[in-house]
Amino acid sequence: MDKNKIIKFGIIGAVILFIIWSIASLIGTYNSLVTLDESVKSSWAQVENVYQRRLDLIPNLVATTKGYAKHESDTLIGVIAERSKASQIKVDPSVVNDPQMFAKFQASQGAISSALSRLMVVVEQYPNLKANENFMNLQSQLEGTENRIAVERKRFNEVAQTYNTKRRSFPIIFFANMFGFKEKAYFTAEEGAKTAPKVDFSK
Repeated sequence: MDKNKIIKFGIIGAVILFIIWSIASLIGTYNSLVTLDESVKSSWAQVENVYQRRLDLIPNLVATTKGYAKHESDTLIGVIAERSKASQIKVDPSVVNDPQMFAKFQASQGAISSALSRLMVVVEQYPNLKANENFMNLQSQLEGTENRIAVERKRFNEVAQTYNTKRRSFPIIFFANMFGFKEKAYFTAEEGAKTAPKVDFSK
């Protein structure tokens, strides 16, 4: 075999190896993005679960409060109204790919948090309600759920950040765009989150 043929076969072999490596690299990149995308979906499912848990607690909480705080109808109606609005928002894994829908979801949940905060401030004026065993149990469950919401939101942001970092890295960003892997939205601090609600009982 002459030298030219050896060089030709060497070049062909190198090209074949490069093609195989490129395909393997592309498959590996795709699979890693799929894995991270599924992690984001799984984390989002946990976020949905804890928010749904809060929505499920609200009717019983309002019903129990109503029995003692009949004159606080505006506050009670406000909680129910915000729950109703939040229940109408579509929540599935596609929300994390749509910044506007994600922001709408977060805003609706923030409105519920605000309404519940006002309700808890009102409850302070009713010692008999605070001592009610059923209410105490519901309040404990709600507090636990709120803590869980904070934990799951933090975990979601961490998983989303890992995915987004991988997705934006070079040259993966080209493959991500090619295969439709979109950037994930993050939970952000809600406006006024550090400010306690003000209730004036003098009016």
